[in-house]
Order: sequence, then structure tokens, then C-alpha cells
Amino acid sequence: MKTTFIALAVAALAATSAAAQSQGDFTLGLGIASVVPKSGNGTLAGGAADIGNDVRPTITAEYFVRDNLGIELLAATPFEHDINIDGLGFAGTTQQLPPTLSLNYHFPTNSAFKPYIGAGINYTAFFKEESSLGTLELEDGFGFAVQVGMDYELKNGSALRANLRWIDIDSEATLDGASIGEAEIDPYVLNFAYVMKF
Repeated sequence: MKTTFIALAVAALAATSAAAQSQGDFTLGLGIASVVPKSGNGTLAGGAADIGNDVRPTITAEYFVRDNLGIELLAATPFEHDINIDGLGFAGTTQQLPPTLSLNYHFPTNSAFKPYIGAGINYTAFFKEESSLGTLELEDGFGFAVQVGMDYELKNGSALRANLRWIDIDSEATLDGASIGEAEIDPYVLNFAYVMKF
């Protein structure tokens, strides 16, 4: 009897775990993210570039195409970064939007903690570049993105989420139409969010 009860309990827990991230589920996450470019952002205009951090609101939408396997789109309000160049000091600012499409695998667990991993592609659009040195432009581009995360499931089916992404972002920079080098941004993106399931 005891063995049967344990087997039934395990089966019930497994069913609950699978149902938490089932095919056809849709989630919407509202959060805030810090974009932290890597140390050493390439050489611009003959000097070492340093691109600053920024924090902005984010939104994610994820649709589960299979149990525990979801396609996620990350969007955000524009991030703004200061650009400093060794020998020149403050060189200007730029804004960017980094929509990222990922395929995520959520590990089934028998607890409220649900880790996941993901990989995908990013498109970064730069705009509103400003510089006292002249007309600064950064080229838009595609790059790979990977992430690890953890959801803590709440009793109402929603969750609290923390995740860390790395995004490959490199951009050719021009000043008054002439190339001044490549900005190697490659940021880590730390995000905290409240995730609702529909």
C-alpha cells in the first residue's frame, strides 16, 4: 500500500510539472533588464572604446510548441549607452533596440523552481546616435544569443523569473561617413520579470 501511494504521488507530481509548461501554453513576462557590455569594446578612432550600461523595462512573449519547449520573443524600450574613447573621453551616445527570438527548453521539475536554457538570434537596431565629434552612425546587425534562467512558480500559475543572456552584438561605426572601427559590445543582459500564463 505504501509503495502504491508513493508511486501515485510521484505520478501526480509529474503530471503537475508537465501541465505547468504544456504544449499550447502562452506566457507574457513584464520585467526590467540591465544591459552590461563586455569589458573592452574594440577600437574606435584609434582609441580603446568603452560602452556604458543601461537599465530599461522589458517584455517577453513565449508560446510552447511542445511540452517544456517554447519559442520566445524579447522586446524592450530603447536602451541608451554612453560611448567613451581612450584619448578622447566622452565621444557620444547611441540608443538601440535588441529584439531577440529564442528557442527555450524548460526543465520539468517536481518543485516550484523551474530552470531553463535557450538559444536564438538577435537583431540590434541602433538609432539617435549623437556626438560632438561629428555625425556618428552605428550599423544594425544580427548576432547569436544564449540564455539561462529560473522561474519560481506562484500558486496562481504565474511565476517570478530571473535570467541571464549573452548576445553577440558587433557594429561598424562611422564618423562623418568614414569608418572609425568596429564596436564590440557583446553584452550580458540580466533580467528580472513577472511572468503570466494564459
